[in-house]
Amino acid sequence: MHLTAKFVTLACTVAAITASVISSPAPVPEADAADYLISNEQFYHWLANTDAEITFVGDPINPLTPRAAQSTIVNYCTRRTQNVCGGTCAVYNGGATCLAASGTNCLSATKNVGFCDHGNCNGSCNQLSSCGTRLDSGFCYTPGTNSIIVSSA
Repeated sequence: MHLTAKFVTLACTVAAITASVISSPAPVPEADAADYLISNEQFYHWLANTDAEITFVGDPINPLTPRAAQSTIVNYCTRRTQNVCGGTCAVYNGGATCLAASGTNCLSATKNVGFCDHGNCNGSCNQLSSCGTRLDSGFCYTPGTNSIIVSSA
């Protein structure tokens, strides 16, 4: 009988601990920059291996240029096929601006950028850091994008 009482106490303790662990909400992690940004090296790798048609906009991409690390590289493309972004792409390198990006369906960047459903960086805008559908090679699915906000930060 004494063994049964110990067993019941142990079973109740395990049940109480399990219930508290199961009912505790998991903390929601904040977006880590590593989750949504690409490095310059990742961009160079994508550039070397893509078959997309590319137009370069802004400053020439040269890692040896003074303060090159302060620039933002934004890669925005017209076509998404499953988890791959491609088609016709534009690559911007530079500082704060509003990019005309009509027809953009996916983008990636080395710093957080905004993307808007109207031109001139107006309308409904979202941030790359809050991307809802992530694609391969650091891209985010951004259908309906017509302009991109590049900040100086």
